[in-house]
Amino acid sequence: MKKYFSLVLFAHSIFALPFAIIGFFLAVNTTAYEFDWLKLALMLACMVFARNAAMAFNRYLDRGIDAINPRTAMRDIPAGRVSPTQAITFTIINCVLFVGATWFINLICFFLSPVALAVILGYSYMKRLTPLCHLVLGLGLGLAPIGAYLVVTGVFHIVPIFYSLAVLFWVGGFDIIYALQDEEFDREHQLSSIPAWLGKQGALRVSEVFHVLSAIFVILPLFFIPLGGYYVSGVIFYCALLIYQHRIVSPSDLSKVNRAFMTTNGIASVVFACFFLLDMVF
Repeated sequence: MKKYFSLVLFAHSIFALPFAIIGFFLAVNTTAYEFDWLKLALMLACMVFARNAAMAFNRYLDRGIDAINPRTAMRDIPAGRVSPTQAITFTIINCVLFVGATWFINLICFFLSPVALAVILGYSYMKRLTPLCHLVLGLGLGLAPIGAYLVVTGVFHIVPIFYSLAVLFWVGGFDIIYALQDEEFDREHQLSSIPAWLGKQGALRVSEVFHVLSAIFVILPLFFIPLGGYYVSGVIFYCALLIYQHRIVSPSDLSKVNRAFMTTNGIASVVFACFFLLDMVF
């Protein structure tokens, strides 16, 4: 189990999971639907299964690229800790579990489950096709708030869509920052990314634009549902960490990319979700 947790980088669930919780409790607190422990458990299970499938498939598909990239050569498949067969089997099992879990939620989640899988698995091909691959990753994680809202209500609503767009541009922005490390490798091996396309300076400008859009989309719910001081505090904290990660990374200094990618964004999502929940309670 430990090697599979390493394969799928289970800690990276910290990015989308808080926004899934936001989507779930948004539905509970702004509609007539009541809290249901079973639905919460099924939603969390779907998040885990989808994340496992997406990460394992990405590692499987990129195993050849990872093996020749010095930064990724020690990942589990190139290093021999997990075989390609084990990785693709793990992917299939988690896809089946994901679809199976949606069957016990409601019909719309079940019927949309193949669409969700197509997005999160399809991302792994995007770096071979388009520099906009970062936005496809953001789209995959951005399904979390909408999906969680559908778990409770079975219908769409504008506010969870705002949160999904916030996640799309937030993830797309910080994935560009992370991809700065592979700018030369991607260009040399004809892989698509914003840094390989526009260079470090241009990529950071695009990332800044994406993060401004993300900030706008976390502010917009204030005009559609009753939210108070706790939520505003969460928005301020979230925006401050967006700014902070751009202050610690520059074209000439990539030494703090991992801090910007994992630590800063992990804290941003968790703290923002906590402020949202405090606002819902009080």
